[in-house]
Amino acid sequence: MSRKKASKGKGSSGSPSAATPAKESGRSTRSSLVPGVQANGVVHPSRPPVSSSSEFYDIAFKVMLVGDSGVGKTCLLVRFKDGAFLAGSFISTVGIDFRNKVLNVDGVKVKLQIWDTAGQERFRSVTHAYYRDAHGEILTHICAWLSEIHEYAQQDVVLMLLGNKADASHDRSVRREEGERLAKEFGVPFMETSARSGLNVELAFTAIAKELKHRSMKEPDEPKFKLHEYVNKEMKTAGCCRS
Repeated sequence: MSRKKASKGKGSSGSPSAATPAKESGRSTRSSLVPGVQANGVVHPSRPPVSSSSEFYDIAFKVMLVGDSGVGKTCLLVRFKDGAFLAGSFISTVGIDFRNKVLNVDGVKVKLQIWDTAGQERFRSVTHAYYRDAHGEILTHICAWLSEIHEYAQQDVVLMLLGNKADASHDRSVRREEGERLAKEFGVPFMETSARSGLNVELAFTAIAKELKHRSMKEPDEPKFKLHEYVNKEMKTAGCCRS
């Protein structure tokens, strides 16, 4: 398998086609609910600089973080990429931003190009253009965004619903039971996350990477990867370890 070198993440705007797709095409609170990741970015001065990656990778996917403004999409991305939490006041994403991270998935170097989208209504027309190339969508508010994903994204896009800000139990706008009910209704995996503590953040992105990698590189006699089962098993294991 030929190996590619991860390109440097750029914070400037660009065309959707220039971005590495994040759906499965890589062949070859407010306790908030968070969706997938879209495309190309404006880097705000108040944020850490977009990190570049010089790591080699075997396969790449584009993942979009989608959800309302203020649900913590950017904090999730920074926690996953840099292992840090953006404390204090924070300016909402303007347009789109992205970061790259290379994961080792079953011995395969998988690069996730993760797009952080603006949740404000006025930026919707900008983000629509990036849905079609996305392989994965991480949602923070499924009801409001799923219709857009069905309209603009690939038919086989990988979806996951997150209930973010799980650490803010006193300030919940979405109860865990409600998140689980919505995920079951729409047939997508669900987990609660916290960018502050790091709860399930690594798991969420790793699960998406595993699903995309298996879809892209599955051998004919290889059993299908079951995303729901993997997520449930890993969360049970983590729960046992914490108790």
